[in-house]
Amino acid sequence: MAERNFTPDEANAALAEVRPLVERMVDAKGELDLAEERRDEASRHISGNGGGIQPRELASLQEAVDQAILELGKAIDAIQELGVVVKDIDTGLVDFPSVRDGEPVLLCWRLGEDEVAFWHRLEDGFAGRQPL
Repeated sequence: MAERNFTPDEANAALAEVRPLVERMVDAKGELDLAEERRDEASRHISGNGGGIQPRELASLQEAVDQAILELGKAIDAIQELGVVVKDIDTGLVDFPSVRDGEPVLLCWRLGEDEVAFWHRLEDGFAGRQPL
């Protein structure tokens, strides 16, 4: 897929579709973290004394991890199909490729912000965000 460039207005208009996908991505990442924690705790328990955990329970815990990975992947894919770049799955940080003064830049948005109001050069990253 060719990279799409967004104007600030286009990026803000896209938030109607992007925001729920980013929310889904962050939620799926939280579910994945929780599912992995539960599975890992059961694995530690088994390796410690092995008692009380049925193989079926461990398989169920692994299925929860696998399902969370699948959901996370679907959310990320849906965001990327819109031409938006996922930067941080924990905080919901995404970038919209753009051009500013003839230079490729990224319009930066994070879940919880009202609008796309920042940009940064490709090499600067989040720390180099500047107001539009």
